[in-house]
Amino acid sequence: MRQLGDINVASYTPLVTPRELKARLLITAAGEETVAHGRQVVKDILEKRERRLLVIVGPCSIHDVSAAEDYARRLQALSRELEDRLFILMRTYFEKPRTTVGWKGLLSDPYLDGSNDVSAGLHKARELLLGLADLGLPAATELLDPIVPQYIDDLVSWASIGARTSESQTHREMASGLSMPIGFKNSTDGNLQVAVDAMVSARHAHHFLGIDAEGRSGVVATRGNKAAHLILRGGRGRPNYDPVTVLETEDRMRKAGLDPMIMVDCSHANCGKRHELQAHVLRDVIEQRVRGAESLIGVMIESNLKPGNQKMPDDPKELEYGVSITDPCVGWETTEAMLREAHQRLGTGAV
Repeated sequence: MRQLGDINVASYTPLVTPRELKARLLITAAGEETVAHGRQVVKDILEKRERRLLVIVGPCSIHDVSAAEDYARRLQALSRELEDRLFILMRTYFEKPRTTVGWKGLLSDPYLDGSNDVSAGLHKARELLLGLADLGLPAATELLDPIVPQYIDDLVSWASIGARTSESQTHREMASGLSMPIGFKNSTDGNLQVAVDAMVSARHAHHFLGIDAEGRSGVVATRGNKAAHLILRGGRGRPNYDPVTVLETEDRMRKAGLDPMIMVDCSHANCGKRHELQAHVLRDVIEQRVRGAESLIGVMIESNLKPGNQKMPDDPKELEYGVSITDPCVGWETTEAMLREAHQRLGTGAV
């Protein structure tokens, strides 16, 4: 008989089911409180019951769990100090979207050697998220593969849909069933309407193919996720956090029946891919907020223990500790200074 299916598939590797992984790496009562509290505060910010600025800060992508834990301990201490004006979540990105090819993140290749041990990646990601929850530091992530949420959704307080996937029907449907607040980025070419349409879609109920906690495929029926906002990340190499674009974004959202809730990504095109300019973007956004831009509810910052980034060496053991292997980040000292300055400035007239 002629083979007609799986012609270009080399193999299938069974995975632990979501229920099994969660049972092996069980969330504690303290961790549950961290996740639930984080989600509730973000919802309160989106619904204007909370006046604090939402801050998503951390590495562009997690590649070294030990360094991420080091970063988390520092961030947790700083977040407690600044919590009266800033609500801080740690950026814990485990999936890296690629325009062509390259390292796809901790979930896909946790050992950085092309072994693609997804099972180990899921374990490492869940272990890190459990540690953050027990530390009392809420976690934020980007969700790329629609199967991944079943393995880590109970540990995430905020998630985003990226610039390359906000237009995807699959991701809009997935977002409609997510348990945490969600942010949609404008597309890489700067198109704002893509993110607006994504929010409208995610607010509605959907039926689509997915897997359950036992790993079985089936039809997922969702209720819709109304805890959503838009993320301005620039586009076509140009920033889009200026007051004119913010007003345009507000108008687009209102016309779509949405309450304008906007986060600014201080990285990517908004800083011209020059990581050191994230401080300038943050300063500008804070100034707009102090002057009354109530729709600006949050910011995102790409930050690591050390500034910049590094290329992947042939031997992963040669990697410099605390330096990004994807987008360049600001270092810890700069991060701390940026957040302290934002905290101080917000005290002069925050909405």
